[in-house]
Amino acid sequence: MTYVLDASALLAWLHGEPGGERVPALLDGASMSAVNWCEVVQKALQRGANVDGMLDDVREMGLTVEPFTAAQADRAAVLWAQTRQQGLSLGDRACIALAVELSATALTTDRRWAQLGLDAAIEFLR
Repeated sequence: MTYVLDASALLAWLHGEPGGERVPALLDGASMSAVNWCEVVQKALQRGANVDGMLDDVREMGLTVEPFTAAQADRAAVLWAQTRQQGLSLGDRACIALAVELSATALTTDRRWAQLGLDAAIEFLR
């Protein structure tokens, strides 16, 4: 199975949160939107972490950070209209858009996604 990680999934591992222990085994061959990577780096900086080399580290574990394309931006905008009641962020929608594009499973900790009713495979870490 191929995974697209939401920022919350990678952060769960990096911060030692419940469910995060599953992430390292799923990184090889997984992808993440550059939008979600931005969230991960921002959260690391908020915690005072040194982010130098962090991207190289996760790439060595097999994670690919994908550019946010115009097609994904269009899909994320359409998802906003479909999901605005659930309050999904741009990062959430970027993750789902990439997962749909790659025919992959979106991996998240955000249980709100269970109520979306979208044609996207979603798996929850907790």
